[in-house]
Amino acid sequence: MPSNTKESGLERLIVDYLVKNNGYELGQNNDYNKEYAIDETRLFKFLQDTQPDQLEKLGVFKSDVNKTKFLNRLQGEITKNGIIDVLRSGIKMYPVTLDLFYLTPSQENAKARELYNKNIFSVTRQLMYSRDNTRLALDFAIFINGLPVITCELKNRLTKQNVDDAVYQYQTDRDPRELLFNFGRCMVHFAVDDNEIKMCTKLEGKKSWFLPFNKGHKDGAGNPPNPNGIKTDYLWKEILVKDELANIIENYAQIVEEKDEETKKVKRKQIFPRYHQLSGVEAILADVSKKGVGQRYLIQHSAGSGKSNSIAWLAHQLVSLTKDGKNIFDSIIVVTDRVNLDKQIKNTIKSFMQVSNTVGHAESSGDLKKLLQDGKKIIITIVHKFPYILEDIGNQHRKNNFAIIIDEAHSSQSGNMSAKMNMALSGKYEDRDEETIEDKIVKILEGRKMLTNASYFAFTATPKNKTLEMFGVPYEADGKIKHKPFHVYTMKQATQERFIIDVLRDYTPIKSYYKIAKIVEDDPMFDKKKAQKKLRKYVESNEKAIELKSEIMVDHFHEQVIAKGKIGGKARAMVVTSSIERAIQYYYSITAYLEKRKSSFKAIVAFSGEKEFGGKKLTESTINGFPSNEIEKKLKRDPYRILVVANKFQTGYDEPLLHTMYVDKVLTDIKAVQTLSRLNRAHPQKHDTFVLDFANETDIIKEAFSKYYQTTILSDETDPDKLNDIESDIRRYHVFTDYHIDTIVELYLNGADRDKLDPILDVSAKNYEDELDESEQIDFKSKAKAFTRTYGFLASILPYGNAEWEKLSIFLNLLIPKLPAPKEEDLSKGILEAIDLDSYRAEAQAKMSIVLEDSPYYEIDPVPTTAGGGKPDPELDLLSNILSTFHDLFGNIPWKDEDHVKKHIASIPEIVAKDKDYQNAMKNSDKQNAKIESQKAVNKAVFNLMTDNIEIFKQYNDNDSFKKWLSDMVFSVTYNTDGEIFTGNPEIE
Repeated sequence: MPSNTKESGLERLIVDYLVKNNGYELGQNNDYNKEYAIDETRLFKFLQDTQPDQLEKLGVFKSDVNKTKFLNRLQGEITKNGIIDVLRSGIKMYPVTLDLFYLTPSQENAKARELYNKNIFSVTRQLMYSRDNTRLALDFAIFINGLPVITCELKNRLTKQNVDDAVYQYQTDRDPRELLFNFGRCMVHFAVDDNEIKMCTKLEGKKSWFLPFNKGHKDGAGNPPNPNGIKTDYLWKEILVKDELANIIENYAQIVEEKDEETKKVKRKQIFPRYHQLSGVEAILADVSKKGVGQRYLIQHSAGSGKSNSIAWLAHQLVSLTKDGKNIFDSIIVVTDRVNLDKQIKNTIKSFMQVSNTVGHAESSGDLKKLLQDGKKIIITIVHKFPYILEDIGNQHRKNNFAIIIDEAHSSQSGNMSAKMNMALSGKYEDRDEETIEDKIVKILEGRKMLTNASYFAFTATPKNKTLEMFGVPYEADGKIKHKPFHVYTMKQATQERFIIDVLRDYTPIKSYYKIAKIVEDDPMFDKKKAQKKLRKYVESNEKAIELKSEIMVDHFHEQVIAKGKIGGKARAMVVTSSIERAIQYYYSITAYLEKRKSSFKAIVAFSGEKEFGGKKLTESTINGFPSNEIEKKLKRDPYRILVVANKFQTGYDEPLLHTMYVDKVLTDIKAVQTLSRLNRAHPQKHDTFVLDFANETDIIKEAFSKYYQTTILSDETDPDKLNDIESDIRRYHVFTDYHIDTIVELYLNGADRDKLDPILDVSAKNYEDELDESEQIDFKSKAKAFTRTYGFLASILPYGNAEWEKLSIFLNLLIPKLPAPKEEDLSKGILEAIDLDSYRAEAQAKMSIVLEDSPYYEIDPVPTTAGGGKPDPELDLLSNILSTFHDLFGNIPWKDEDHVKKHIASIPEIVAKDKDYQNAMKNSDKQNAKIESQKAVNKAVFNLMTDNIEIFKQYNDNDSFKKWLSDMVFSVTYNTDGEIFTGNPEIE
């Protein structure tokens, strides 16, 4: 008989495996009670087997009335609390309490093991679930003790259907009003084919939101080839195994309640772990169980991938993790820079244990000590408060074991804070009168090292080189010791799976064009580079420029975001500015233009502290008219739609309604990724994002994202001997002697007053000023900073301490603030008084997608140990030349006859579109080759224009920005895969 390659064949394969290999019972349709959506046969079989006395008291077998009362009570509890809570907590019905599921036992508890083994896991094929339409059947459903927990629809690619067809079936054929599909009745619904799996926790018809539940392949979406079976067989071979399903019910799946503080409405949300969350947390727990305390773990999980839940699940399970019958950790400390993580963790573990007895929040000196003494198992603290919290911790904690979970590791675990934390938790923080200086140095050295009585779990989407070297897994390759994350869920996979939105897909650079006039008669000389920077800042902050850019932003928001119903008409926008002053400027300008447009929307401004503007001292509260802590809440509600920020909300702000970003700030490396990633949070109605960028080159943005698109690896370890080299370079300037170092260190560690320290430090500072010329001062100071920076990092990871380095580090940290910056004459001073803005315009370039390259991983270099370069010689130039260069750099082309130029430029696309090679490439080749042929055709067209318009030819050959603009414009308006010849003219302004 040939193989059954139909959907029924896959269905039978899965069900047979569950029954034969996973110990499931096979249910039948006549076991299923449609009125209550339960496998009634197995429910009563379980209760009769485990709790016969309670059943007897309820009299469920004595009369149909009592049985109906019991089933109604059960149904009411499931409707009220959800199936997960009912399984975990059971139900109370006078005069008894009934257990409906026995939890996973500890190894020592034989009685609990016996009860756990009485749980009945069952699967029913082709379940006829509907009370009204008896022909409707579900491919299969999973029950535990007769209560439904999972439904599943299968499709088979060999019969031309896939997982999306299964999703469509759930959205259109599975009515959420059917009891089995009510919210909370099952904990998850799976759509499955032979390649992929998707999951949904709340069926809402066409609004049902299914997310991938895949392992990932080559750092991207999907599943790897399976040499031993079907790609998706991990579902029934790993996830639906009894112990694993029990683990998910006990430690992951839940319903959380989120209360709206204004409306007081409570929103219920059911959570089921995503595959990467489950595999990541379980891999960590398994490794900790095997190796015990003292390990380091770096978890590179993409922004928007659910790190908060992963951290909460990990913290909750680390509390009860045991080895040899003892708890591995006494306390779990979560260090975060997100104020709202405390609430999220409490919500996530609320149904797992008594939160008030388990979770504490430390935010002031003495809190951490008290929470530890009170036996709080999970202690959450904000990174900026952490140094103060440690002040009162005594030496009673040296026998305790800690798990330190670091949220966004690169911002919270470095230098002196790390040393202070380690000393406090290891019990080496208090000073003792009898200690010698050597004792104190040794104590500091020990404190700098990663604790042996703690394990570190560092979560980040963007691991820096320090983070990788400190927490990553070392391995040998290419003759070097490299470091990689312990567990990875990449930006590439998250984007491809649409857990997050690709923020680079709709990216529009905005080109600014200026004309600056010289308003002085003479032609003075200025420092060229500094003058260019001042000119750029002057132009971009000019009132005319701010007004024009504000109009572009507001018009775009209304016409491209609101009018097109983005996120169901609920889309919000963020304006990213370079300073507080600029943010305030933008806020007032945007507000004025919104009023001019008679828009129904309003803007909000966000910045820290106080700023003098227009003769007044302003805060975000005084401008907005409401407290700062209400900004996030206000932005969710109309009329507030546009958030103008200066450094705030560029990290850790997870608002799914944020759709569009207007960027007027230079962004590089991690800052670029973190800022633009504010847009990436998924929402059922969010299908794209917009970025309009006034300040950045797309190549820089692409390079920044490329580092963290896939697995990030450290290419080599930091060489500690570089510290010897730097120390040697510093000492050759003879700014200080060993006497200065030893004296200062002794005074400092013994708590001497400033009047004892300063005279010695001042001697070295005077040597620096009197004996070193300007370039030597720059070299000394930059290398001193490099030494303290590099030592602060290396001291925590090197196996052996170095007392001499520690003393030098203490000395230099005290000396550096005493060293004056080299006097530097500003040779660009006065340039702003010599010029005026003659004209300004901003023009959107062609909308583009920034496509990131595929590679197995991205290697970053280790921590740099070199100091900064010396002072560059100023390059002086005439004001007229500086203005000319500035216009060339930023696209201001002073055409002699603009109308003549526009006419000729408008004719180029039609000429190019008729080029035979280009037409052939459009029909028969890919887009890249077509673009190459288009470029050749543009070259020919411009060359032929030389006799009619030498200006265009000259700009095309001499001005790269103009050449790129013309080439891109022509290609964008002429490229047509159908081969139709372009006959229109582009609009040239």
